Amino acid sequence: MPTTPPTVSPATTASSTRLAWLDALRGVGALAVVAEHLLPWVVPSLRPYWFNLGVYGILVFFLVSGYIIPTSLERRGDVRAFWISRVFRLYPLYLGVIGLVLVMSWWIPVRGTVPRDASAVAAHATMLLDVVGVAGVADTMWTLSYEMVFYLLVTALFVTGTHRRSGVTAVLFGLAALAEGLVLSSAPLAGGWVAWASCGVFAVGLACVVSNRFRTAAACSLAFMALVLLLLGSRTPWFGAAIVAVMFAGTAIYRWEQGTGGLWPVAVTTVLVALAPVWAIQAGWWWVQPDVWITTVALAGATFAGAMALRHRRLPRFLLWLGLVSYSLYLVHHPLLKFLVAITGDLRWSPLRVQIPMALVFLIAILLASWLAYRFVEKPMQRLGRRLARGIGH
Repeated sequence: MPTTPPTVSPATTASSTRLAWLDALRGVGALAVVAEHLLPWVVPSLRPYWFNLGVYGILVFFLVSGYIIPTSLERRGDVRAFWISRVFRLYPLYLGVIGLVLVMSWWIPVRGTVPRDASAVAAHATMLLDVVGVAGVADTMWTLSYEMVFYLLVTALFVTGTHRRSGVTAVLFGLAALAEGLVLSSAPLAGGWVAWASCGVFAVGLACVVSNRFRTAAACSLAFMALVLLLLGSRTPWFGAAIVAVMFAGTAIYRWEQGTGGLWPVAVTTVLVALAPVWAIQAGWWWVQPDVWITTVALAGATFAGAMALRHRRLPRFLLWLGLVSYSLYLVHHPLLKFLVAITGDLRWSPLRVQIPMALVFLIAILLASWLAYRFVEKPMQRLGRRLARGIGH
């Protein structure tokens, strides 16, 4: 994730330059997700259907997370510092967006799929929304479930010393995605109790990890819970397993780059993920039809490979800036789009001469709001998290 230390050494500058391509990829992914939501509401005639912009964007995001998150943990070598940094990186803006949606609910109702009981609070508290079958108050929050599952799995692998077997792990999750598609038509685990039980385990387990008490047992318990929820609680089980396979494929690419692993697991995982929905029982949407899904997976992989090939070259500053504000852009854009559409009314049947300028206005408003969220929420909280993490490290 982007960092802004108070003093910049030559080593830090070199590291930032070396990882700039990952920021550019985040920018590409964020812009693709924004386009996926903006076009159907404002310029539906420009929305592509030969691949899915949104899934393409999140696959790029997940490859980046898979590549950088284990690296970050291994570089720190401190699980407590890692989790403190993650909490201050993710939760402040996340909670702010939840508050914004709830405040706006007097005018723009919260999604009908969000439970109107306390299980929604428990699910939102852990970010494990999609793997406990609870819809987020903001549409894009479902992907954070898989980020959290990945963090929990990677933590357990790290504390047990098995974190370098990323390639095999990626293949295993790819096989799980294929198998689950063939046998499951829905999540076997369902009901509000899942959100409550997972919230309890999450709170106790993470407290043990951060306090360094029973750390290994707690990390393994959290990983086991995450694995069960992923495979049996995800609203679309094969898709959840495929996402985590993609993330571990990103880690396997990093291992290959460092000379500690081969590329064959990445190739095998790609094939398994591409085939996962082809015969899946639960795969009735247009974006998982074989031609669309395989094209989307191929484009995401090609984008990552292309950026990696160009990692030593100067990249467009706009993409780097988008990468910097990508988390804000990802979380803020959908509630803001709903707000803007509520003001302008339905633009889907307007002529192009109206739709295109309005799309640009919407995009500018989204980028501005994202920059403000980054500047006044994300950046200060990241700085505070780094200070706390350094204090614990010493």
